[in-house]
Amino acid sequence: MLDIGTVAPEFDLPEPATGNNLALSDLQDQPLLVVFSCNHCPYVIHILESFTVYANDAQKNGLSVVMINANDVDNYPDDSPTKMVELSTQYGFEFPYLYDQSQVVAIAYRAACTPDFFLFNQRHELVYRGQYDSARPGNETPVSGTDLKAATDALLNEQLLPTQQLPSMGCNIKWRAGNEPEYF
Repeated sequence: MLDIGTVAPEFDLPEPATGNNLALSDLQDQPLLVVFSCNHCPYVIHILESFTVYANDAQKNGLSVVMINANDVDNYPDDSPTKMVELSTQYGFEFPYLYDQSQVVAIAYRAACTPDFFLFNQRHELVYRGQYDSARPGNETPVSGTDLKAATDALLNEQLLPTQQLPSMGCNIKWRAGNEPEYF
């Protein structure tokens, strides 16, 4: 996992829905949430409706949100850019859903699973890397976003962030053969 205080690694990735690229430098001086996600993971699907509402609202309150798909689409075609556009439209994303075909950005962030959350302050220093909440497919915990919402609220209100941060849990990022990072 990235250490708290780590400066957000650079990215410049395409957004299939618009055909434009978005770079970290486009989001200067703004608190930022980077989420590694995909289209097919049951853990993502389990929280996606709640997360979309949270992310769309958080942006109205000053948080930039960027979702990144780094999965190997040759072996997981449900994660293709075309399917990303369909998912974005279906759920009403008001935030960019970027495609990391090379998987370089996922490796730079030390992303491990989908979903994987990285919250940065306005200087793009990491302040939270943890779970959305304790809800999982198959458990009976309601999806609430409690953990990430508490961290976001603290950040946006200039309060102390939670010291206990539980790692996210989900499906492994689907690395292309030979592209698996050393931490995997």
